[in-house]
Amino acid sequence: MSKMEAKTSLLDNMIGVGDMVLLEPLTEESFINNLKNRFEHGEIYTYIGSVVISLNPYKPLPIYTADKVEEYRNRNFYELSPHIYALADEAYRSLRDQDKDQCILITGESGAGKTEASKLVMSYVAAVCGKGQEVNKVKEQLLQSNPVLEAFGNAKTVRNDNSSRFGKYMDIEFDFKGDPLGGVISNYLLEKSRVVKQPRGERNFHIFYQLLSGASEDTLKTLKLDRDLGKYNYLSLDSASVNGLDDAANFRTVRNAMQIVGFMEDEVQSVLQLVAAILKLGNIEFKPESRVNGFDESRVKDKNDLKEMCELMGIEQAALERAFSFRTVEARTDKVSTTLNVAQAYYARDALAKNLYSRLFSWLVARINESIKAQFKARKKVMGVLDIYGFEIFEDNSFEQFIINYCNEKLQQIFIELTLKEEQEEYVREGIEWTNIEYFNNAIICDLIENNQSGILAMLDEECLRPGTVTDETFLDKLNTICAEHQHFESRLSKNSKFLTDHSLPHSCFRIQHYAGKVLYRVEGFVDKNNDLLYRDLSQAMYKANHSLMKLLFPEGNPIKVNLKRPPTAGFQFRASVGTLMKNLLTKNPNYIRCIKPNDKKASHIFTDSLVCHQVRYLGLMENVRVRRAGYAFRQAYEPCLERYKMLCKQTWPHWRGPAREGVEVLLNDLQIPQEEFSYGRSKIFIRNPRTLFTLEEKRARCLEDLATLIQKIYRGWKQRTLFLLMKRSQIVVAAWYRRYAQQKKYQQIKSSTIVVQSFIRGWKARMILRELKYQKRCKEAVTTIAAYWHGTQARLELRRLKTEVRNRHAVSVIWASWLGTKARRELRRLKEEKRRRHAVSVIWASWQGMKARRELRRLKEEARRKHAVAVIWAYWLGLKVRREYRKFFRANAGKKIYKFTIQRIMQKYFLELKKTMPSMSPIDKSWPPRQYLFLEGTHTELRRIFHLWRCKKYREQFTEQKKAIYEEKLEASEIFKDKKALYPSSVGQPFRGDYLEIKMNPKYQKLNTLVDEKVIIADVVNKINRANGKGAARIFLLTKSSLMLADLKTGQLKASVPLADVSGVSVSSQTDGFFALRLKEGSASAAKGDFLLSSERLIEIITKLHRTKAGCEDREQINVDILDEFLVQFKQHKVCVKFLQGGPKNGNSVTCKRKNNRLLEVSVPSP
Repeated sequence: MSKMEAKTSLLDNMIGVGDMVLLEPLTEESFINNLKNRFEHGEIYTYIGSVVISLNPYKPLPIYTADKVEEYRNRNFYELSPHIYALADEAYRSLRDQDKDQCILITGESGAGKTEASKLVMSYVAAVCGKGQEVNKVKEQLLQSNPVLEAFGNAKTVRNDNSSRFGKYMDIEFDFKGDPLGGVISNYLLEKSRVVKQPRGERNFHIFYQLLSGASEDTLKTLKLDRDLGKYNYLSLDSASVNGLDDAANFRTVRNAMQIVGFMEDEVQSVLQLVAAILKLGNIEFKPESRVNGFDESRVKDKNDLKEMCELMGIEQAALERAFSFRTVEARTDKVSTTLNVAQAYYARDALAKNLYSRLFSWLVARINESIKAQFKARKKVMGVLDIYGFEIFEDNSFEQFIINYCNEKLQQIFIELTLKEEQEEYVREGIEWTNIEYFNNAIICDLIENNQSGILAMLDEECLRPGTVTDETFLDKLNTICAEHQHFESRLSKNSKFLTDHSLPHSCFRIQHYAGKVLYRVEGFVDKNNDLLYRDLSQAMYKANHSLMKLLFPEGNPIKVNLKRPPTAGFQFRASVGTLMKNLLTKNPNYIRCIKPNDKKASHIFTDSLVCHQVRYLGLMENVRVRRAGYAFRQAYEPCLERYKMLCKQTWPHWRGPAREGVEVLLNDLQIPQEEFSYGRSKIFIRNPRTLFTLEEKRARCLEDLATLIQKIYRGWKQRTLFLLMKRSQIVVAAWYRRYAQQKKYQQIKSSTIVVQSFIRGWKARMILRELKYQKRCKEAVTTIAAYWHGTQARLELRRLKTEVRNRHAVSVIWASWLGTKARRELRRLKEEKRRRHAVSVIWASWQGMKARRELRRLKEEARRKHAVAVIWAYWLGLKVRREYRKFFRANAGKKIYKFTIQRIMQKYFLELKKTMPSMSPIDKSWPPRQYLFLEGTHTELRRIFHLWRCKKYREQFTEQKKAIYEEKLEASEIFKDKKALYPSSVGQPFRGDYLEIKMNPKYQKLNTLVDEKVIIADVVNKINRANGKGAARIFLLTKSSLMLADLKTGQLKASVPLADVSGVSVSSQTDGFFALRLKEGSASAAKGDFLLSSERLIEIITKLHRTKAGCEDREQINVDILDEFLVQFKQHKVCVKFLQGGPKNGNSVTCKRKNNRLLEVSVPSP
């Protein structure tokens, strides 16, 4: 679908008729009913061609969101339903793309929603234009100028809770890209009379109530104000509070907006001071006082409000009081001073209040313009937004209503002229025949008011400038004389006799028949309001004020630049401003928003037909529709027209390949629409009768139904085909996946089977190899076993052989011995037989020899056995000896060497790792690498101790003598105060400088320097505690090698000097305070006035240096430092107990000392 078809258009699903040009039949009743029908359904916008009618809904509607902004962005005016965003987008795109300056004219009654409409236009333009830091800042300043101007220029009226009581025209300047550069605001005729008086049921300007409700108590106190509204005469109480209006929140919004726009804080305070001064001015009252000459003179009753007002504005009270009592009239070189009666004093007071507020408002507008003006002088495109008061008809209409209605007459005139002119130019541009349309021209009413010779404003100025007695009645007489014959002027006293009996027309009034109806004006006050005089005495008093804004607001009060020329009247100024505005509007392309108020009750869902009908009549909306329809009721470019109706012709559906105009011609000819019902322009098709357009819409609706049916049929077929193809593709995919799954499963089965077969084969082969290996192993083991058995057998055989050989040898010996014995016995028997007696000795000898031989044999056997054992033992010993030598050089010694080598390697690795992870050389660094081996625990600890000692030695070698002394002092301070005094930790990081006052170099202490001969060890400021009240007095504390001194801080005069020999001790508390007591030896000359109780932030340094100085002298006693939370101090003849207490939250962060009685001083120390 095309972009145009994406959203609801002007002709689609519309409630009622979105464009009144298409209304059929066109009557006033059908016009009102169409507005009512749309209003009841929440449709508050309706078109008359390019004019937007806006009804005030009196409730928030969800049609202004960011999504709505994007919906209407860069869209055709008639493409979507009527909305104010459509007009704003059309104007912005025309400015950006076509380089045409634009103006948006917002008109309507008071309470019709003009101010809200202008804010919606500005917010839309801000949302759709460019982005960037500078651009966003400009947009924010332009938008935030509205809350400031509304606070100072809007008020609650009977018709509107936020009624604009001034006219505002803002020119927003853009660069060539369409990004905002800045803006200029023009204001017209602020209703300043509202400052001093408000009609019943209405309020003063919002800023007064916002200030009293939303300002802080301190701000109100500074401005000398009270929140009670009843205390101020200029504020009406019957409508002080308004439902749905939060004055306090709005005040915060205004303050924030002023900050964003660029107001400085002192400027904001100056503005608030002037607002407060106006409230105070209204409370000034006067009393009459008779003079000697018989004239009455006014005096201020209660001067308190006058005094406070003068203090706020920096005015001399006597000068302002005199300005309220006297008036000085200057005529060239003459000055005449006249007294003011009470009525004239009240007039002067109110005139001052009105002028002060009016000039303050003008200054605010100028200050905002200064902030939001474009910073670059390049060529700019301009979009103007006019939000001006609507036509007003009250029960009592005065000069303000006359001026407002005159402005609306001029706007109505330019509306009619430009609307008809635009219509005519479009027909000429498109080449359409056009017949001029007659319409009511309100130029005759404008001429009645602004004619330079006989106009009402000209006669009012002439009457104001006329010498002699000038009153409102003389002005009315002049009107009755000159304007009597004018058809739009009515008066009971005119020469026209038809109004003589008109009792609805009072004698002191005149009536003008405006385009919006007849309005009755009461002539009372016309002359005074037109003169708008402020006495020169008051102007000069304001100029003399010390306030930063006063001299800017009252430049005529400068006595050097006295101007005797009469200032221009209010009517003259306004007529000139309106003329300039009209010239400005005529140079721009106009866009109209006609605001209508649906009811007078400010309630939603109420539509008062008579009220709306009256507004439709005086706004000329019916006339506008007729002018629009006199030519052609509807026009549209060829492209969107062909795009919308191309389905009605087979030749143009679905696509037309030729030019759009030819396509539209083919379409209209095919539909057989009469030629008189339309005309072809150069870029648009013009349709004369709305019925023709409605016929096209009806045919389009029927064709859309047929097309919808066709689209449904095609869609359903396409959907089913798509579903079938999707199922077919799905089946193919499923089958492919299944085949893949089956093949994968089959492959997995084959793979698992193969793995099983492979595992069985590998197992069989492994078992075969195992058997072979086992067989080879058994063979090797069998060979070994056989060899072992063989060697065993051989050994046993050898053993048997050796045993047999030994037995044989033994047997031979035995046999030999036995044979020898037998031989000896035989020989003995033979000898016995032969020679028994002769051979007895021989036989005995032989026996003896046998026995001896046996003994020898046994000896030899034993010796043989002994020799064999020795050989075996020797062989064993040799083997043991060899083994011992072997063990000595190899196995046993190798273990020791390996152990020693391992220990050396571990120690080497340990020392190398320790080298890499050594800590820093700082003595306070307590880190040390972790131990890696348990057996090195002692070594690791000892190395850490040795390294720390060596590191400390290296660190000490770097010290200079001065630095060494400082560290010795720090060490001594640590010995005295560490873990005893809570103040000590904070002093560790502070260096001990000693001479903080630079006594020798400071010329301020030259007198004191002459009294000090020795080197100053410490010079600092301490507080000497007063014995009477516990308060401290600043003193200079000096310490030398022989004495300590106290001197006055301002003059340097020496107050006390105490030899160090007289100081017996020092007492301090254990807390975070800086109090310390210097105890003096009893009976010494220094102890006459008692001990010293002092306080110092550098207590630690002072006591350390004092202790060190006294300890450095051999002939002096050691000073005692007592750290107690309660100690005694000798004050003259009495001893006072100094007691230190932990303070509560009421003490804050400071140490306080109070004397409770004659014997007790309490020092409250804040809790840590």
